[in-house]
Amino acid sequence: QVQLVESGGGLVQAGGSLRLSCAASGRTFSGYVMAWFRQIPGKEREFAAGITWRGVSTSYSDSVKGRFTISRDNAKNTVYLQMNSLKPEDTALYYCAATPSPRQSILRSATLYNYWGQGTQVTVSS
Repeated sequence: QVQLVESGGGLVQAGGSLRLSCAASGRTFSGYVMAWFRQIPGKEREFAAGITWRGVSTSYSDSVKGRFTISRDNAKNTVYLQMNSLKPEDTALYYCAATPSPRQSILRSATLYNYWGQGTQVTVSS
């Protein structure tokens, strides 16, 4: 059974940093694109960052570009999201997601991802 387990969320002051981790298990994720999405109550899940299988390509939403960095360690089946210069508007439940992508396209629609973690809460105080 495929599992994605996020960790690293918490409460931080504006301007601070957090590092999220997503540990994958249950199958090989060779060729899979991994991504981080975030969601606040009453709104749709929003793409934040994505990374191809070998980490050659990354993609970010405009709202996090320049502040967040996505990376992966395939030997550990783990994806990371380093979040710097955090703002109160970054407060959300952050989800890890995975999808097979033969063309290694970083998809931004949540409906196109097959596997999801349970989410980790990030709260940024002003």
